[in-house]
Amino acid sequence: MTSYEIFLAIIGGFIAGCINTLAGNGSVLTLGFLTEIMGMPGNLANGTNRIGIFIQGLASLEAFQRNKKIPLKETWHYLVIGIIGAIIGALVAIRISPDGFKEVYKYLVLSLLILMIIQSKKWTSKVMFASGLKPWIYIPVFLALGFYGGFIQMGMGIFFLAVMVYVAKLPIIEANAVKVLMVTSYTIIVIGIFHVMGYVDWKIGGTIALGQGAGGWITAHTVSKIPNADKVAYYFLIAIMIFTLLHLFGVFGMLGIHL
Repeated sequence: MTSYEIFLAIIGGFIAGCINTLAGNGSVLTLGFLTEIMGMPGNLANGTNRIGIFIQGLASLEAFQRNKKIPLKETWHYLVIGIIGAIIGALVAIRISPDGFKEVYKYLVLSLLILMIIQSKKWTSKVMFASGLKPWIYIPVFLALGFYGGFIQMGMGIFFLAVMVYVAKLPIIEANAVKVLMVTSYTIIVIGIFHVMGYVDWKIGGTIALGQGAGGWITAHTVSKIPNADKVAYYFLIAIMIFTLLHLFGVFGMLGIHL
């Protein structure tokens, strides 16, 4: 890696760590760096990207736990199902490149963005955690979420937050904490799967992880303490989704802006 690439990796990782901890979809930045700048094929980028996600998760969890934002007692069974799904997704990903999914992904994000804007109160109001979901609801839902995360990870945080807010009735900050816990838990397993298949570049992934861990730690500490954190997280998530859609639909390219 050149000095310029190291600088981009650390800065991009830091921004991605902030985005992933507060909202989700920071992997758009890191995967873009790995494929477009470092020239990695899809599967190698997919595996290498997980290193930063894991380190960022550990850093964020320390902050969320210190500020008592993780409702583990109420959500542990969701996490177990999600981890199982992620293992299956990773096993599929090492055989099938996820690149083609981007076309479907952008329409899913667009649909969710419209729903979030229409039902903004569900995301910003103070709600009590639901008493618990029935197994016939949470098993297929979290199995699918985990599968998606293990398969590609990009945008998983956005979909996870939607499920936690709409289905599990969890406030967005606590939902973010649970999201980080589940992603971090399955990511260490997924890294092992990709490593065995030769799809992890530890040097480049470790460089990105330096910035990503710092971004996750700072963001988690900050958002756990600021007033009206739910509204801040909601509007930040909306902004990230709009930015992502403009990129995926090629609007920046049409304006001559190359990211």
